[in-house]
Amino acid sequence: MAKEGGRDIAGIAAKVCANIEKVIVGKRHQIGLALTAYLAEGHILLEDVPGVAKTMLARAIARSVGCVFKRVQCTPDLLPSDITGVSVFNPKTTEFEFRPGPVFSQTFLADEINRATPRTQAALLEAMAERRVTVDGQTYNLKPPFLVIATQNPIDQEGTFPLPEAQLDRFLMRLSLGYPSLEDEERLLGRLQKSHPIDEIQPVVSATEWQAAQEATRDIHVDDKVRRYLLEIVHGTREHEDVALGGSPRAGIALYRAAQAQAAMAGRTFVTPDDIKKLVQPILAHRVILRPEARLRKVTAAALLHEIVADVRVPQIPGAGGQDHFSR
Repeated sequence: MAKEGGRDIAGIAAKVCANIEKVIVGKRHQIGLALTAYLAEGHILLEDVPGVAKTMLARAIARSVGCVFKRVQCTPDLLPSDITGVSVFNPKTTEFEFRPGPVFSQTFLADEINRATPRTQAALLEAMAERRVTVDGQTYNLKPPFLVIATQNPIDQEGTFPLPEAQLDRFLMRLSLGYPSLEDEERLLGRLQKSHPIDEIQPVVSATEWQAAQEATRDIHVDDKVRRYLLEIVHGTREHEDVALGGSPRAGIALYRAAQAQAAMAGRTFVTPDDIKKLVQPILAHRVILRPEARLRKVTAAALLHEIVADVRVPQIPGAGGQDHFSR
């Protein structure tokens, strides 16, 4: 078992997942992927229609880990300083004082990020990549564990500013929650009869424990054959005839870190090829840009990645196996 401070990472993740499921009904797989990204110290892009609990998922993650949560509703008139903070002159001290913006939290939600201008979107780049913010030449470190969750509506594109490829590449995963089933929505309505469950959930692990689990995740073993398998998939996205832009080296690192987190959450000390397969779509699909002629033939990134994975030979790893709590 992957251990962290005398407690296993799988047990910690399962506790957080169970807590989140008090708010988000019937989405264990998506919650598991979100926690995988969080353990891998990556950021999440939630792309879905309005009203499917994207904001609730972000709040539930923050509350479950006892982290400070802040949210910004992105609009075209939002300024970079509205996110990072601003220096204000104090007449009493005759000096400028820095007032931190909402990004100085541990879980930051940028709601409808594609409605912010490219200049404001870019204000998040340094925070996401380096966990720090520079304002007026002064650099400020962000408190760990730091997580950015951004949402966007893929249906209504009027008045939006699509994220450039460089910024999409900063998100470790792109997820979609989707509509709940009839039975799950019925359970949800029952829970909401008197109050919202988000107001009642309490932290089940501390931010310090989660940060230690993130660090311990990096010790998960990745066999040379599995590493080669991962790289062959990433290189396959660059060499396919239908691809204009394939996965970058950052994409390979993201897949590597997330596979370690996936294995740890499954209670293993090593990564298997199945860990890689489960993560290819959420990690690589938003990084692959298809050629115009491929789009005209109705080729999708998901179908192309499925084809690439099917063409790469799966290595045989002795002793690989184990049940994943988050796949059920």
